[in-house]
Amino acid sequence: MPKRGYIAEPYPELPENLAELALDLRNCWDHTTHSVWSKIDPELWALTHNPWLVLQTASRTRIEELNAEPKFRTEVSDLLRSQRDSLKRPAWFQHAYPKSPLTCVAFFSMEYALSEALPIYSGGLGNVAGDFLKAGSDLAVPIVGVGLLYQQGYFRQIIEADGSQRVLNPYNDPGQLPVTPVRKADGEWIRLSIQLPGHKVWLRAWEVRVGRVKLYLLDSNDPANEPAYRGVTSELYGGGPELRLEQELVLGIGGWRLLQSLGIKPEVCHLNEGHAAFVVLERARSFIAENDVAFDVALAATRVGNLFTTHTPVAAGFDRFEPNLIGKYLSPYAREQLHIDLSRLLALGREHPDDQDERFSMAYLAVRGCGAINGVSRLHAVVSRRIFQCLFPRWPQPQVPIGHVTNGVHTPSWDSAAADSLWTTACGPERWRGTLETVGSDIR
Repeated sequence: MPKRGYIAEPYPELPENLAELALDLRNCWDHTTHSVWSKIDPELWALTHNPWLVLQTASRTRIEELNAEPKFRTEVSDLLRSQRDSLKRPAWFQHAYPKSPLTCVAFFSMEYALSEALPIYSGGLGNVAGDFLKAGSDLAVPIVGVGLLYQQGYFRQIIEADGSQRVLNPYNDPGQLPVTPVRKADGEWIRLSIQLPGHKVWLRAWEVRVGRVKLYLLDSNDPANEPAYRGVTSELYGGGPELRLEQELVLGIGGWRLLQSLGIKPEVCHLNEGHAAFVVLERARSFIAENDVAFDVALAATRVGNLFTTHTPVAAGFDRFEPNLIGKYLSPYAREQLHIDLSRLLALGREHPDDQDERFSMAYLAVRGCGAINGVSRLHAVVSRRIFQCLFPRWPQPQVPIGHVTNGVHTPSWDSAAADSLWTTACGPERWRGTLETVGSDIR
């Protein structure tokens, strides 16, 4: 049973077998575990689809009675054995690339739609990110996710009788979310810091298990922080430009530092939209510290391992910040950590580097700091080449180096239990875990 030292212990210890099942978000697409939670508390399960919440909230007497039944214990044991065995077995990546030098891809995103049990998403970007991690688990691709744990997530909408909108912001209680603190070998909770204007801000780290994949989430709601900074990770896409900038600093700079503190050294950093572009700077900073080189050398050396996926079809959709705001937050960082002038940093996010009034674009920083760029469909790549041609003035628009990888979905997450059973019978349990050449013939 993972330690829960991040809160007072209001809950009795839970059976380890059930806790292990509940804390793995593979349960959101593996329907075989759903009967377990339904037996414990069918009403609560139907309302929340959150196994960890069901375990925390359901009657302890009911849980103990069920866990004492041989039939129920056998069911849980079989599910655990199947789950553990599946995580150990080689999958598509090991078969397709048995000698791959790739050991880790770090995927940075502002939101992840993994399950309604973890409401830290709003829409399409989160769906793509969540399905990316789930597919990575099924295919055993060496991925680790990095994101933020929001205290409120994205707002909920109610339409009143007169047609007006009412906004609700439910609180995300970490004790009832399928997350656990990231701890050192001695059990101490990992906390790290970043510098914001006038204050050091402490960040707490959380882990989400998504089958084979781990997702690390940072939040600033640490008692050691000033109230204003505890709210940096208060809500997804909330507040004004300054809060958005603070969140993106936490994601990019804090996220890379978390990986470093865990001893994770990704060969590839995948930026899911420009929100995460500050990881480009922090990765270069760590290269400078390790190799004692100039910033331009560090950026050139690290950018080949950075990948930028753009989702936005219009230039106005990218985050842009006023130069004085960037100066307020990043001037000391540029001077003391990157050993460059603020003007050099600002130039990375501008179409016209010397235009002191031009706002700083996170997308432009991502383009200049990444060795590969892709849109999310063939047509979107065409649109993106037009949007970013200003950064490649000597290139004909069709040759601007932006490719495409068409968005897909993690199909098991989107089918029902009945549909899943039908597909399994027709095409086998591994039907979505490869290149799908035989699915057409299998289903016939």
